[in-house]
Amino acid sequence: MSTKIIDLSVSIENGLPSDPPGMIPEIEYMSHEAGALQMATFFNGLKKEQLPEGKGWATENIKLTTHSGTHLDAPFHYHHKMDNGTPALTIDQIPLEWCYNDGVLLDFTGKQDGDKITQSDIEEKLLKIKYKIKPFDIVLIHTGMDKYWGRPEYLKKGTGMTKEGTLFLLKQGVKITGIDAWSWDRPFCFIQEEYEKSNNPSVIWEAHFAGIEKGYCHIEKMANFSKIGRPYGFKICCFPIKIKDASAAWVRPVAIIEELN
Repeated sequence: MSTKIIDLSVSIENGLPSDPPGMIPEIEYMSHEAGALQMATFFNGLKKEQLPEGKGWATENIKLTTHSGTHLDAPFHYHHKMDNGTPALTIDQIPLEWCYNDGVLLDFTGKQDGDKITQSDIEEKLLKIKYKIKPFDIVLIHTGMDKYWGRPEYLKKGTGMTKEGTLFLLKQGVKITGIDAWSWDRPFCFIQEEYEKSNNPSVIWEAHFAGIEKGYCHIEKMANFSKIGRPYGFKICCFPIKIKDASAAWVRPVAIIEELN
């Protein structure tokens, strides 16, 4: 047997326009030359020329949100309560047992921008791949929108989940889901358009708000689903960074595939 590990994350990069204003990461890089000068302040009399090739450490200062890059949203992000009354879990309270389980990949790359992914859509895909969701499966929604990562249109491209589609998965015992787009819901521009026409607030952030009824996590801004090459028969590992009382944290999810040599 051999093990294949597929990176399902995007990089956090400086200034990329794939987030709204105010959420775009800022990275300040300290060079090895600047690091040598900083090192000299820790050791009396040290000259940078005494360090290997006159260079010291490299470091970075980063300004970003917990929702920058590939990240895992905790139930606390959606509401202060989950499971119809229980205090919502923050990211540091997520059971680690949720974060390493069998993966299921559902292909919705044929959906058009702004389309909804419904329960019947999911049931149809599961029937097609001959798979029955079981508790703790990590379900990935493949939209193909990772190809727009790093470009302004990333925010306005792709499909998204509905409340009833999300609840269908959660009622099968799913605790973590993921999508290769900016949001688990449809892009805001399509939700705004529907709300302005209907004046119905239930269309706003509906798939996120499903977590009020049944607590769950989802991973947003994933990538490389096409490299998995199968709808199931792989593991997903997605442990989040532990940030006290936070609504989300950065994660580097991977698909793990065991193959016969």
